[in-house]
Amino acid sequence: MRVSAKVDYALRAAAELAAVEDPSVPTKAEKIARAQDIPVKFLENILQSLRHAGLVQSKRGPEGGHLLARPAKEISLADVIRAIDGPLAGVSGQSPDQLEFHGSAEPLRDVWVAVRANLRAVLEQTTLADVAAAKLPKAVAKLTADPDAWERR
Repeated sequence: MRVSAKVDYALRAAAELAAVEDPSVPTKAEKIARAQDIPVKFLENILQSLRHAGLVQSKRGPEGGHLLARPAKEISLADVIRAIDGPLAGVSGQSPDQLEFHGSAEPLRDVWVAVRANLRAVLEQTTLADVAAAKLPKAVAKLTADPDAWERR
């Protein structure tokens, strides 16, 4: 799985919003950009996408800024990724379950469906609140506890 810079920035920005002391007080884009070293103009585009997806709200004015539209514990990492890049797993622009392979390649559809299921198992179960609190779900922590997970291949 490749994670685009836009998704990376969106997750980091959303985590910043989840980590604020008072979630009812808007945070300015400039503050988020500084905290996560994200170009402000790029961040504004990302925040707009998150607003359209119903994950972020914005308030205008001198006391304005951005805040999560729902509690951080109700927003999964998968929600943020889908808001920015669409479905978690696709093959040539198609959903894995809609693929049709022939002959010896036929089992590949099941492989792609399994990949999607594993992505969901991590990204749908991990919320912005988990990330902001640095307390990942046990299943995710178990995966990262395996030294083989840290090996680059």
